Amino acid sequence: MSEYFVHNGDRLAYEVHGEGDNVVVYLHGLLLDANLNRSIAQALAARGNRVILLDLLGHGRSDKPTHASAYRMDLYVDQVIALLDHLGIAEAVLGGLSLGANVSLLAAAMHPERVRGLVLEMPVLEWAVPPIAVTFVPLLLAVHYTAGPTGVLTALVRHLPRTGFGPLDSVLNAASLTPDQMAAILHGVLLGPICPTAEERHSITVPALVLGHRHDLIHPFDDAVNLAHQLPNARLIRARSPLEMRLIPARLTLEVGDFIEEVWQPRSSPAAGSPATADPPAPAKARR
Repeated sequence: MSEYFVHNGDRLAYEVHGEGDNVVVYLHGLLLDANLNRSIAQALAARGNRVILLDLLGHGRSDKPTHASAYRMDLYVDQVIALLDHLGIAEAVLGGLSLGANVSLLAAAMHPERVRGLVLEMPVLEWAVPPIAVTFVPLLLAVHYTAGPTGVLTALVRHLPRTGFGPLDSVLNAASLTPDQMAAILHGVLLGPICPTAEERHSITVPALVLGHRHDLIHPFDDAVNLAHQLPNARLIRARSPLEMRLIPARLTLEVGDFIEEVWQPRSSPAAGSPATADPPAPAKARR
């Protein structure tokens, strides 16, 4: 099912679900892979969209260099744009979970002409900095300084049978990375730019759907709320839990599918406004 292209000497894996001109690129979270979003892609493809799942460098079936400089967030943006170029796609709706949301947001700031809309699931912004430091810095130190024992554990996970349930298999694949690979990814992502500045966010005018939830320190709901305020054409949806989109996805995939359908409506004249701007819900109010 996976296809490949080469970007800057690295082989990147992607898979395509559905067909047509309404293109969505949906990205995974940190250390995870396309398995995480396959059921979402299939649901959106059933509504007439062409949905592309990209394994960013270091993840899934893509190459995994062990030097941290390969894993800057802006380089991930370059990979997304290279994917669009490879497939001859002028513009797409970009989105994803966590890391994928941040890469999509940064792509909209760096390449606005290539982005039709945004689906930003659990973005990671300023409120997340302390819990990220508490969570990922110790993990980086652990995989770096205890590579021997960690390598034994990851090798064991690598040999476990996969379940066929995409999100769980994605977690198992993340836990199968070698210590060197995991350390390089964490080091590169943590030290590079992770999102546009607040000023840049105010200039991102494409329609955006922001999904957030409470009870998650790494993806604070306040980050989602603030982002919905900062983006001029954003709508906020409140998820019931961090697992709703993967375990009981009907409500959220319906919201996402409706949003994508709006975004791909023919563009109005400049005087009438941009696509999907008609009657937007107030971004400060979360829809349940």
